[in-house]
Amino acid sequence: MGEAKRRKETGAPPPARSKSKKPLYTGIVVLVLVAIGLGMAFLTASPDPTSDELPVAAADAAPFPAQLDQYGVAVGPEDARVVVREFADFQCPACGSFYSASKQLKEKYVDTGKVRFVYFDLPLQQHANAMPAAQAARCAGDQNAYWKMHDRLFESQTEWSGSNDPVATFTRYAVDLGLEERRFRTCMTTELHREAVEQSRQVAMQLRVTSTPTVLVDNIRLTRPGWGQLSAVVERELASETD
Repeated sequence: MGEAKRRKETGAPPPARSKSKKPLYTGIVVLVLVAIGLGMAFLTASPDPTSDELPVAAADAAPFPAQLDQYGVAVGPEDARVVVREFADFQCPACGSFYSASKQLKEKYVDTGKVRFVYFDLPLQQHANAMPAAQAARCAGDQNAYWKMHDRLFESQTEWSGSNDPVATFTRYAVDLGLEERRFRTCMTTELHREAVEQSRQVAMQLRVTSTPTVLVDNIRLTRPGWGQLSAVVERELASETD
């Protein structure tokens, strides 16, 4: 029956047609992507090293107690002019985001002898696999592969964070990195480095560091951990050391 004839015979208006919500959904997705892009630009853009917006140490701030670095894992010359310290949790998504900045730091400043980088373990209670991950990095360190495992853990974070058998997963990573499987697995199952990780966590507690990642350039705490602010503060501190 045609629409006009149906209305004439029944007096009923045509059924309402549902409007497609696809354009609305598309618009929302576009806005979300734009917001993400702006957020990434905000974190990665490098401010001018002389910018007043960059964080500074408090007027009465004491130097970072360098003797505590023994409880972290360090790379770079001991006499480097600037020391960057990160308190992090391998399972923390925000730490995973900061990983690209720490990688650039090592390539641009640590490998060239300008900066020393110290990584402190701060596994959070809500992350079940954070403690095993911290131990996995240190077990790999027994075979001179700490930083290789450090990088692998962050690069594969979404794969292992929900694992029910993190030891098996991390052992597979160790094998991929060319480590001796039996030695690594024994280190993990005996929790050989648990005390070292706990000591690192105690350092964080002593310094009242409770969130991850917490990043310090000498004794200056970053307010926006990311490559933009990190590189700008490092450049400023390097310049001040030569003045």
